[in-house]
Amino acid sequence: MLDRPKQSARHRGIVRCLAAVIITAFAGCSALPTIVPDMARHQARPVQFEGAHGPLSAQQSKAILFQLQSRGQETSIFDRHLALEEAVTGSPLMTGNTVLLLQDGPVTYQHMFAAIHNAKNHINLETYIIEDDEVGNRFADALIEKQTQGVAVSLIYDSVGAINTPRAFFQRLTDSGIQVLEFNPVNPLTAKKGWDVNQRDHRKLLVVDGQTAFLGGINISSVYSGGSFSRRSKERPSGALPWRDTHLRVEGPVVGEFQKLFLATWEKQKGGALPTLDYFPKPANKGNEVVRAIGSSPDEPYSLIYATLISAINSAETAVNLTNAYFVPDPQLLDALKKAVQRGVEVKIILPGNTDSWLVFHAGRAHYAELLHAGVKIHERRDALLHSKTALIDGVWSTVGSTNLDWRSFLHNDEVNAVILGQAFGAQMQAMFDTDLAASELITPEQWERRSLGNRLKEAAARLWEYWL
Repeated sequence: MLDRPKQSARHRGIVRCLAAVIITAFAGCSALPTIVPDMARHQARPVQFEGAHGPLSAQQSKAILFQLQSRGQETSIFDRHLALEEAVTGSPLMTGNTVLLLQDGPVTYQHMFAAIHNAKNHINLETYIIEDDEVGNRFADALIEKQTQGVAVSLIYDSVGAINTPRAFFQRLTDSGIQVLEFNPVNPLTAKKGWDVNQRDHRKLLVVDGQTAFLGGINISSVYSGGSFSRRSKERPSGALPWRDTHLRVEGPVVGEFQKLFLATWEKQKGGALPTLDYFPKPANKGNEVVRAIGSSPDEPYSLIYATLISAINSAETAVNLTNAYFVPDPQLLDALKKAVQRGVEVKIILPGNTDSWLVFHAGRAHYAELLHAGVKIHERRDALLHSKTALIDGVWSTVGSTNLDWRSFLHNDEVNAVILGQAFGAQMQAMFDTDLAASELITPEQWERRSLGNRLKEAAARLWEYWL
């Protein structure tokens, strides 16, 4: 689902109607791939890591693996997920990283502004939404200041995501010397790559000096001006619910992989020539985290993020913890979750109890009965507008990013996620999940069977649109 902060219900309805007409007329149908992880292939070769200076030797890789295993007792579970990540093709498993887990807008923006302030060479920012509001203008001012100081600033924004942001906002950035690129413009006359209004850039990615990367679910908007846990932080002038979201700050060799994703998008969208800069400075070890950068795009045969997630769920042995803003599962994801329960895995999902999208909210709820009957535990957080997109499997496989659990994220959007392997970071993810769980309400099968006829009709109507949401 496309994020839609600060749009009126009437405007959202108009936009969706227009989008439905355009999509029906021009978009071709596609299907999610059948993912069957080949868990046997890893036995033929050892797991290969990469570090600051390139691929590690077999002995170095073995030492890293031993260090990771020694952090906890469930080493067999970790081995299995490590082997799975090695089997799924794509970007390399990178060692020597540090990952900071960021919750909600205020803390995330604080770290992002600090990184921007300290930039010396370049700033590359890619976002779905950037609003012409207090937060958006703080970012604009900070970026313009760095551009005037000689730091090269480049911005990619999504045309649909920023459809309410006036042209004057971007013109001010351009006039300062910032290179601004509109992703798949709604106006076909301004499209450089070719007009494809159904493919959207849903990524939220900031790369500073090729050394620090931020990614997750947080857009650039004042809806994130308040936190979602303390009573004091929930007070917003508009009276609206605070937004609950999750982001990451990453430093270390894997930042180069996120940089590649930004530059590839710039090139595919036929952005102007970027200045010749040190986009890939000599990497240095910053910590002990093993991280894989995963980008997905409709230009590729299938979504690597989807393939990795399905494979991880199919390999789960003890627990699957999912937190997601827009949950409209396809048959394969539903099957993976149900089979995990059948294997004795505890599957818990935290979903929104309030939403900014009526259609996706009820389309997701249309699957509750099937999941609850299978033994999946569903919780709804109602005191905040949940926008996080995270997963924790067996306490050792974690992912944070922009990807929702819906057809649009897996088929139609450019998305970016980080997969972090290890029990130390997994413990942080578990603590965050438990905190959200404590603020959520468990949906029981008996309670769900008593829902009103009106809600059942809404679910049936919304489900007709789930492929396009």
